[in-house]
Amino acid sequence: MTKTGKNVISTNPVQNTGAWRNLLDPSTTLGVTTGMMVKLKLHNTLSGKKEDFNPINPDHVRVYACGPTVYNYAHIGNGRMAVVCDLLSRILRELYPKVTYVSNITDIDDKIIAASKETGEKIDSITQKYADIYNEDMAVLGVAKPDIQPRATQHIPDMIKQIEALIEKEHAYEAEGHVLYHVPSYEAYGVLSGRSRDEQIAGARVDVAPYKKDAADFVLWKPSTDDQPGWESPWGRGRPGWHIECSAMSESTLGLPFDIHAGGSDLKFPHHENEIAQACGARGAENAPEEYAKYWVHNGFVVVENEKMSKSIGNVQLVHDLIKDHKGETLRLALLSAHYRQPLNWTKTLLEQSQNTLDKMYRVMKKISDIPVAEGEDNDESNIMDALCDDMNTPKAIASLISLITSADRTEDELVLSNIKREVLRYSKIFGILQENPDRWLGYDGASPENAEEIESLIAQRKEARANKDFAKADEIRNKLQAMNIEIEDTAEGTIWRKIG
Repeated sequence: MTKTGKNVISTNPVQNTGAWRNLLDPSTTLGVTTGMMVKLKLHNTLSGKKEDFNPINPDHVRVYACGPTVYNYAHIGNGRMAVVCDLLSRILRELYPKVTYVSNITDIDDKIIAASKETGEKIDSITQKYADIYNEDMAVLGVAKPDIQPRATQHIPDMIKQIEALIEKEHAYEAEGHVLYHVPSYEAYGVLSGRSRDEQIAGARVDVAPYKKDAADFVLWKPSTDDQPGWESPWGRGRPGWHIECSAMSESTLGLPFDIHAGGSDLKFPHHENEIAQACGARGAENAPEEYAKYWVHNGFVVVENEKMSKSIGNVQLVHDLIKDHKGETLRLALLSAHYRQPLNWTKTLLEQSQNTLDKMYRVMKKISDIPVAEGEDNDESNIMDALCDDMNTPKAIASLISLITSADRTEDELVLSNIKREVLRYSKIFGILQENPDRWLGYDGASPENAEEIESLIAQRKEARANKDFAKADEIRNKLQAMNIEIEDTAEGTIWRKIG
């Protein structure tokens, strides 16, 4: 018969997570109840500092994040942005009665056109295929679909209207079938990124076409050839530039100004800088970038084994591939292991540690699975919400969650366990982990293998070998069990095993 016993969470920190160190010692008690309303603080890229989050309308918080350009699979860096924004929306929903989270799909872009020419596949087929795959892959990571997921091709009239307003206010001009934004016309340009004039030109990486008034000017509308997708406009048949898409879609879906604009740090310049210039320029808000979005939240890069992800190196990690070999919650915990604003080093060790941490937490959840959830108010005795509301300090919050679960393994008091379970269920839902049935996660929900008697016999032989200090034989038996896809764990009450793979 398979035994189940106490499972103590390891205090080994996951890579990148300094706050996972110094977890609660068995002799330590949980934190003191604060009894205070938690105030969300976010690092605002626009101001360059951490600020109290004060929504424009506390009854309805509005958030926008730049979504994928759908011509290929999403890499893990795209996944990090999606998971961070998903966590942010979950935190906001804990604090406010209504939250609308919008994240777009870019389904018209030169890269999509190039992919269509290369494969011979129709653009609509490509964009629908990869949009569906993106949503399916993100769902495996526990990312809820945005409340609104606009597609660029559905908002062409909104883009044309915004471009017309920019021309009228002399922020844009027509030249040789193109419409361009005249960067020097907007005095606040650079307010988000803090880039100097020379840095703006160098960082924009735009062609210095002869029809441009200034080297930094960027395209709002471009002409389309007969074999390219296009829409009729006052400037002829053409298609929008990439930057105008998000300006138009965010305004159309959320109205202006809205509360939070999020995205990867790689979008800070020029994409987000251009969004501000376009949206504020069209509104006549010449020196008021907050008239577009009040707070800007940017997550850091993902590197792979200390190297930048690059096709030339061949180390690009696609979410679509990763979910074939790893559980979604494992990938999600790994993505949340470092503070969202810091770089995340994506390593084999990080994934192994995240998997092991979840396994141990699920074992404790199995232990308390029959314990009823206590009724009453959530007092955040573990200070998890405090950490999440401190600029989404996930390393500290995860450390507190681990400590909370560890405390459940140190008591048999059902009332204490009941209260702990209530807290764990609440905060694990915000994190997006521990959402599976413990038996299913741990592999105990299926029928016992046909060779169960052989497994039990080997475990008994290993126990005897260990008692006789024949550790070589004990290791040999463990290896044999591993070859049979049987994972074992020694606990205070005996050895437990499960079938893996």
